[in-house]
Amino acid sequence: MEVLKIATAGSVDDGKSTLIGRILYDTKSLTTDKLEAIEKTSKQRGYDYLDFSLATDGLVAEREQGITIDVAHIYFSTKNKSYIIADTPGHVEYTRNMVTGASTSQASIILIDARKGVIEQTNRHFFINNLLRVKDVVVAINKMDLVDYSEDVYNKIKADFEELMSKRDYQDQNISFIPVSALKGDNVVNKSENMPWYSGESILDHLEKLDKADIFNVGTPRFPVQYVIRPKTEEYHDYRGYAGKVYGGNLSVGDDVVVLPSQTKSKIKEIYFYDEKYETASRRSSVTITLEDDVNVSRGDMIVKENDLPTIEKQFTANVCWMDSKQLTPGAKYTVQHGINKVLAKVDAIHHKINPDYSGIEEGVSGLGMNDIAQVSFKLNKPIFHDKFRDHRTNGSFIIIDPQSNSTVGAGFIQ
Repeated sequence: MEVLKIATAGSVDDGKSTLIGRILYDTKSLTTDKLEAIEKTSKQRGYDYLDFSLATDGLVAEREQGITIDVAHIYFSTKNKSYIIADTPGHVEYTRNMVTGASTSQASIILIDARKGVIEQTNRHFFINNLLRVKDVVVAINKMDLVDYSEDVYNKIKADFEELMSKRDYQDQNISFIPVSALKGDNVVNKSENMPWYSGESILDHLEKLDKADIFNVGTPRFPVQYVIRPKTEEYHDYRGYAGKVYGGNLSVGDDVVVLPSQTKSKIKEIYFYDEKYETASRRSSVTITLEDDVNVSRGDMIVKENDLPTIEKQFTANVCWMDSKQLTPGAKYTVQHGINKVLAKVDAIHHKINPDYSGIEEGVSGLGMNDIAQVSFKLNKPIFHDKFRDHRTNGSFIIIDPQSNSTVGAGFIQ
């Protein structure tokens, strides 16, 4: 079954957790004990409605403050798809969490409070979706019940957001506007009867109809080798298979390929999934590949098509989201993990800081603090095989690790 990962973003009290809880409730994805707990807590708090936000806010601090702090992943399924919702915080100080949630998502839901309209945080949420090349964005104008389901309010917010869209640099995005009431259930899973002026789909209907071609940044195939399979049996004495996951495109039997970094050429001989043979390994499938020639391939090598080589170099420039309280400064040394490869890296230069509210850039920056986003150059101790993030989301991204604490301190997107 197809799996769709969705990132959510919204400012405090925009109703993001309520929206997710409503989706779980209306798709009958809540367990009986969870539903009973929501009913009990809602009654204890004196509500005359079910507080669906209780379905998602898992941390004690989240429940006490009524805000989302950490990225939570919520799972549910329909008969057509399986869904993973990355429930990300909306606070400015949790920008790094928003980046984490959106970086691996194919679609996004940005919530706007119908009473407040487009605010500074809306700019930030849309900027991050633009930065991370999320292809399908749903702008959910929430709390329509509190503005008497007004079409004029909806149209005003839509026009303001379209003005914001004119500032983006990533045009290959599908933006949909849906008026909703997460609390009442209007246009979340089921179409609303309270807004006859709206002829579009509910949020779930829209997600259900998304085609793979509309949500995946399909690029050239990349096959990082995770494991070399050499069975210790007489029957398979000469067998040599390379296990991994296909990213970006498809690989087929007979394809002319190159093994990196050695740049040895060969052809794909067989493709296995367990003990079954396939002619083609589709994007995102985990398979074992054999080659026609007995070439030297190790864990961390990459198999690519002969006419679609990535960039191979010991330096690059990337947009970096800094996630650590200790500043990133020029000359500092880190470990860059690109795919399954780890290389030593030195910060060569911080070119400028990027304001994630579309207000421009800041030159002359001497260091990056937590949640800052900036364009940074790195020099590496050995080459990596990468693509630009805009062309290949998986092979164009990396994480930065502090070699002393072994903590992940940043995420990067190669330019």
